Parts: sequence; C-alpha cells; structure tokens
Amino acid sequence: MNEIKKACCSSPSSIRFWLVMSIVAWGLLSALGLYWGLLRPYSASTILLAQGLGCIANWLKNRTLHCGITAPLLLVAGTLFLLTDAGIIHIQPRFVWPFVVLGVAIAFFLEWKYASSS
Repeated sequence: MNEIKKACCSSPSSIRFWLVMSIVAWGLLSALGLYWGLLRPYSASTILLAQGLGCIANWLKNRTLHCGITAPLLLVAGTLFLLTDAGIIHIQPRFVWPFVVLGVAIAFFLEWKYASSS
C-alpha cells in the first residue's frame, strides 16, 4: 500500500543524506565538466545544481520541508549561472545571490515554524 509522507523537519541523518547526494551530484557534474567546460568543479552553476539535486533526493527520501522549497530555487539559480557562463543571457551574480540567500533563509524559517507547530 502506498503511504503519503508528510513534509517534516531536518534531522542529522537527513542533513548527512543531503550532503552525500550533493557531493555525488557535484562529482558527476564535475566529471561532465571535463567534456563540457562550463561545468567546472568550482563554478557557481555546478555547485548550485549539485545542491539542488541533493535537495531533490532529500525531498524524495526524507520529505524535509526546506528541500521542497530550496530545490527549485537552487536549480533555477544554477541554471541562470550556467546560461550566463554560456553567454546566452547576461545577469550579474549580485542580482541572483540575494534571492538564493533569502530563499534558503525563508525555507529554513518555514521548516522551523512547521516543526515547532507539529
């Protein structure tokens, strides 16, 4: 029988899972970067995309509330940086980072409020 898991709060094991999945995604994206130079290991796009993929894995496994919010945010930011690196669009990083930081802070705040009320 399929059971629906509700969104919940972070735990040490869910944070470790996110970290491991993000490192695995970063490694795979960096390996792809050997062939496609835009995905350099130290580029913001690679790091943000890896973190977003880690959040997707964490959301699917642990249903951490903040990952449900930050995964799309990190993937969009990583894609914006990738498109900027490719020269397709032109956006200054100083316009992207405040939204990333604010979005992550709001996601953790909502998770904290949700966890304290349940």
